[in-house]
Amino acid sequence: MSVLIDSAVWPGPHGWLFAHMVSDSSYEELHAFAHEMGVDPRAFDRDHYDIPGPLHARALELGAEHVTGRELVTRLRAAGLRRRKVPRIGRPA
Repeated sequence: MSVLIDSAVWPGPHGWLFAHMVSDSSYEELHAFAHEMGVDPRAFDRDHYDIPGPLHARALELGAEHVTGRELVTRLRAAGLRRRKVPRIGRPA
């Protein structure tokens, strides 16, 4: 089982680019890995962590597997860990 990370290409706050980090086995593995990296728990979003570009190399040093965004989602779905965003009823568009 693995922790996976894609490339930091997603725009975020402060002009940084972010990567997504997931586990293909469990959320527990993912949370433990993020904790070891020193990632703030608030960076967790439904089924992944948003990892700022400067921390990408650290994830790889600790053993994360670099994959494409498509591979990341494919493996997350195959593991049954994908949590889709649910639209809120009554929320203005």
